[in-house]
Amino acid sequence: MKKILIALLLSSFLIGGCKNKNEEPGIIARVNGKPVYLTQLDYKYDLMHDGSEGFVPSVKQVRDEYGQILGDIIVQELVSQELEQRDIPVSDKEMKEAEDEVRSDYPDDAFEQILIEEYIDLNAWRSQLKYQIAMDKFYQQILRPEIKIDYKEAEEYYRTHLSDFYIPAGSSFVMVKGLSKDLVLKGVELYRKGLSPAAISGKLRKVSVREIWIRNDQVPASWKPFVKDLDPGKATPVINQQKEVICLILKEKKEATLLTPLQAYPMVEKVLLERKLKDKFELWLKNKLQNSTIKISKELLPEVKKNALEPEKKVNAQVN
Repeated sequence: MKKILIALLLSSFLIGGCKNKNEEPGIIARVNGKPVYLTQLDYKYDLMHDGSEGFVPSVKQVRDEYGQILGDIIVQELVSQELEQRDIPVSDKEMKEAEDEVRSDYPDDAFEQILIEEYIDLNAWRSQLKYQIAMDKFYQQILRPEIKIDYKEAEEYYRTHLSDFYIPAGSSFVMVKGLSKDLVLKGVELYRKGLSPAAISGKLRKVSVREIWIRNDQVPASWKPFVKDLDPGKATPVINQQKEVICLILKEKKEATLLTPLQAYPMVEKVLLERKLKDKFELWLKNKLQNSTIKISKELLPEVKKNALEPEKKVNAQVN
């Protein structure tokens, strides 16, 4: 897709790089007439460089990154317009459900507080969320139904990628981790009583519980004496690790095995589906660009001689 976007920017430069004197301030591009604002680029640029205080990029780097961001926004806008043309735009209900899901991960007013602390504009965040929902909807409702995976194709992929389906010997553990021996042992006790990892962390804030899979040849040296002869369902003693302690509960041991075609099919299907979706999307995007009018401010594009531009000329973006 990067090649398509590069072609988009270059062709747009040659045909739409001129700045209209009557253009509304702050508009950096237009996609089939719909404006793209500089504030949208600023928002994504700030997110890209969050936590990189003190770093001063070159003018060229800033310009290149803004160009890449603009390319992403143009694609997202084309997808949104496609959904609108098909009468399946992102609805207010879908927006509310998606936002509520994000907010549910934060207690009380913590979500708004984080936005304030990170200097994130809520409207800009919602605009980007809408683009993300549109992309997911486009893939699931438009591209996915057009894709078929033939069983012969799946068999061929399995046969030529056998190493991908070899599962080395290893063990599955529940790891209880905390700052003290007493807290970890309490966490183990709650786990054995049937509490979920989230519930345990809620009761013991400084204790985490999660399931891990470790290959036999990747077991840390400090763990080996404790897990070597451990039986399923049994727990190791508390193991000291620098500033924290852990306890491992063995869930299952597995010998090395090669997945059968039936067992491997979900993995094969996922790989083939992702590949076909990518190809399908790039074909759609190429055709969409050929039938769209993209105008981009010359400030984001490479410098060329002024006489290479034709003011006010409206031409569709070309992708070669």
